[in-house]
Amino acid sequence: MTISSLVYPDRNPQGFRWAWRGLILCALGGLCWTAVLLRDSRQDGRGRTSVGIWALGVGYLCMLSCAWLPAWLPRLPRGHDLLALSSFLGLCAGIVALTFRFTYRTLLHRTEPRNHHLLYACLLAGLALSPIVLAALTQAYVSYALPDLPWVGLVWRARGAPVYLSFALWEWTTCAVFSVYTLTLCLATMLI
Repeated sequence: MTISSLVYPDRNPQGFRWAWRGLILCALGGLCWTAVLLRDSRQDGRGRTSVGIWALGVGYLCMLSCAWLPAWLPRLPRGHDLLALSSFLGLCAGIVALTFRFTYRTLLHRTEPRNHHLLYACLLAGLALSPIVLAALTQAYVSYALPDLPWVGLVWRARGAPVYLSFALWEWTTCAVFSVYTLTLCLATMLI
């Protein structure tokens, strides 16, 4: 089951409110962290705020809206999908940008020689995108090799499709990877 399916009352009648609450708590926690990052970046004296911080803020605002807005504005066609995609893009851009920036700055100040810092920072930041790339590749394969299967849904199980081809698997994997990156970045930025 996809993450988005959890917030719809018709698809998850027993737990959709828990899913809403979980998204709201996660978004509020992310907004608090983003506010701290924003405050700290302004206190650095450089006068510029990282694009990654703004992207995170937009992503968490969209996540917060994604949890409750479609329920209150049911006439907004595909409102949840639009907000979920905006949240995903904001969080993805923010996590990648902040990972690159933090890794590059940390390596620049701690190690010698400095000739591979850019490569290491790019690799670590790019690793966060690996589940997204794998999701795109599997969905491209599915659309070519199994065009009669719907994009997402529980019908996959009934038709015996392997779980590694499921969009839901890669969505949850991406969520786990982003959670690890976010937790690591949060701890790392708070300790410095």
